[in-house]
Amino acid sequence: MHCPDCQSEHIRKNGHRRGKQNHICVDCGRQFVENPKAHRGYSDDVRAMCLKMSVNGMGFRGIERVTDIHHTTMINWAKQVGEHLPDSYDPDEIPEVGELDELQTFVGSKNKIWIWTAINHFKPGILGWVVGDHSADTFKPLWAMVSLWQCFFYVTDGLKVYPQFIPDGDQIVCKTYMTRVEWENTRLRHYLARLHQKTLCYSKSLDILKHAIRLLIHHLKFGEVPVPPRFIP
Repeated sequence: MHCPDCQSEHIRKNGHRRGKQNHICVDCGRQFVENPKAHRGYSDDVRAMCLKMSVNGMGFRGIERVTDIHHTTMINWAKQVGEHLPDSYDPDEIPEVGELDELQTFVGSKNKIWIWTAINHFKPGILGWVVGDHSADTFKPLWAMVSLWQCFFYVTDGLKVYPQFIPDGDQIVCKTYMTRVEWENTRLRHYLARLHQKTLCYSKSLDILKHAIRLLIHHLKFGEVPVPPRFIP
């Protein structure tokens, strides 16, 4: 018997794993079983189904109660996918009018967090977003992307942060003209359980929230959910 990593023959038995004899390489420390299955874990169809459920209003613990798949497993799938998804998308056409807004939620022990979103007033879909507090430091990276549009003007709710970035005369403060961004934010609340109002679903960390948002925005834009890679021993 050889170690699958270093090919050493200095192998010892090391208990059992899922009913099979486990071995350990004395030279490199690699643990393995003889004749492992080519693939382990859940199928791609099951992974895709769970992630689709998560972007259609169900929390991971709710999905766990339905599928008997542990919620931490699904959180890891969301992380694996979210790490490879962007925080912004290039617009199909340069927006002439941009809309900016903030959506409040909670992380951890009900710590207030805001999701800042930017959209084209005349086209559906969130083009860019950031997550953080209600400060200029949080908005700054989003404005770095939005400012490249060079819109005729930007519609906001009048938050005092915006005049620090938007040139004089280019900002319109009017809730009446913010129907597009308000609708997009409502979709976020509708499709993510952790953003529902009066809910028990909260993100444990900022990273988990970001991964969930990336996954949802990708799903809303392209109509599909990426499948995380399966582990191959």
